[in-house]
Amino acid sequence: MLKTRQCLLGIRTFLGVTSRLWSFILYILRKHLRTIIQYQTVRYDTLPLSPVSRNRLNAVKRKILVLDLDETLIHSHHDGVLRPTVRPGTPPDFILKVVIDKHPVRFFVHKRPHVDFFLEVVSQWYELVVFTASMEIYGSAVADKLDNNRSILKRRYYRQHCTLDLDNAIPIKSWFSDPSDTALLNLLPMLDALSRLSPLSFHSLSRFTSDVRSVLSRNLHQHRLW
Repeated sequence: MLKTRQCLLGIRTFLGVTSRLWSFILYILRKHLRTIIQYQTVRYDTLPLSPVSRNRLNAVKRKILVLDLDETLIHSHHDGVLRPTVRPGTPPDFILKVVIDKHPVRFFVHKRPHVDFFLEVVSQWYELVVFTASMEIYGSAVADKLDNNRSILKRRYYRQHCTLDLDNAIPIKSWFSDPSDTALLNLLPMLDALSRLSPLSFHSLSRFTSDVRSVLSRNLHQHRLW
């Protein structure tokens, strides 16, 4: 009887160790898969401008692109969330530790696929502003991580800056966890065009504009959410 109990105990211990080891292996595999998808080589080629078009573009004041943070550039959940929207076991890209109302809170932040490449490209076309309806202590920390010492997200607005108003926004599908999402990449051709084109011709490089509202109103209705 004693040998039987010892044998059962040994089997349970072995199964427990094996289960934990397998869970750890799956965690590592998922993390590497996310890294490969996030940082895979992506190309977005732009046609060279003629000298005349280049001079006209330089004469136009650089436009401002306001980027929403949560569910557009990143998704996060914090301690205490009973049902996080990401798949259980999916490793975050980074973890933030902030103090809210004298209580330490951890945020597990997942970056939308291709967000680093997207920011690198659009920062060459626009003055970037990041916006979030979340608290500043959280939003600022996330923006710092996304900026990564590149000084491209210096202008920021938070919950206290919110007002309800109609705006010339570009819709984008909310992102939570899909590793194959390409919505940010899909926006690049349009943003490239809006950075320099006139409302008279969306594809012409001959004229430029400082007001994109007529372009958006004429073209956005033709597209589903990016």
